Amino acid sequence: MTNLQEILADGTLKVAVAKYTIDAPADFEAFANKQAQWLDEARERGAQMAVLPEYLSLELAATFDEATRSELQASLVATQRYHGAWLALFARLARERSMHVVAGTFLLDNGVGRYRNRSYVFAPDGSHVWQDKLRLTGFEKGTGVIESGDELKVFETAGVRSAVSVCYDSEFPLPVRAQCEAGARLLIVPSCTDTEAGATRVRVGCLARALENRCFVAQAVTAGIAPWSPALDVNTGEAALIAPMDVGLPHDGMIVETRGEQRWAVATLDFAALEASRAHAQVSNDRDWASQYFPSVARAKVVRAAA
Repeated sequence: MTNLQEILADGTLKVAVAKYTIDAPADFEAFANKQAQWLDEARERGAQMAVLPEYLSLELAATFDEATRSELQASLVATQRYHGAWLALFARLARERSMHVVAGTFLLDNGVGRYRNRSYVFAPDGSHVWQDKLRLTGFEKGTGVIESGDELKVFETAGVRSAVSVCYDSEFPLPVRAQCEAGARLLIVPSCTDTEAGATRVRVGCLARALENRCFVAQAVTAGIAPWSPALDVNTGEAALIAPMDVGLPHDGMIVETRGEQRWAVATLDFAALEASRAHAQVSNDRDWASQYFPSVARAKVVRAAA
């Protein structure tokens, strides 16, 4: 993926994460205009990267009749017609705004009527890469038509290596660890949760992955109520930018998060400072990761107290 290396000449990247309100666009043009408006807001705040949430493509189901949009499988079939326009739209928006755009996720037909939850990352030159969601929630398994991805990736984004972990994937340490061992220092988490418990689980996962790997995490969320959609009906959570909890970094890991009606959380991530923090770290979870594997603790054994 090509990029503008000069963006990170000073070791920083300004990132915006969306608390994206779900609407009911009348047609693709209305959806496209909304994306342009949201990205313009992020760009006006100086963002060099903008992150949109999981299931973004399902907002397009609102463009169809009630019978189609109210039934998940029918809406998945229908939204496939927009895939080419989706890619063209976000490539154009990234080029015109000279920014990196993580376009949430698009549920893409694999050619045999099953769908992968795919997150596209667009560069300022309009090129893109993608990461499929690897772990399925109970809701996704229950659909019978959504399948998991089978490949784990790391990208070069604006001079720093980044990786995508879609929502539930952020709750699993080992795939993210593999991405960070491949050099990722920014973990991008497009998410969509409908309960407080779900929002908490993803947030705890994001905090834990930042702690374990000494990386930044950028989490985008959906917001609002969409009674017309079986997947986007209720949306809960706050968008956030997260850091490891250590000297010179936020004690609670929270760099910034949305509150109330805020649409974007925006902050400058200092990757040079992140790397420098290793030298005076209170703890080094990232470097001490391998110490978990010594033979005597490979398996736990049951013991009973002696009389």
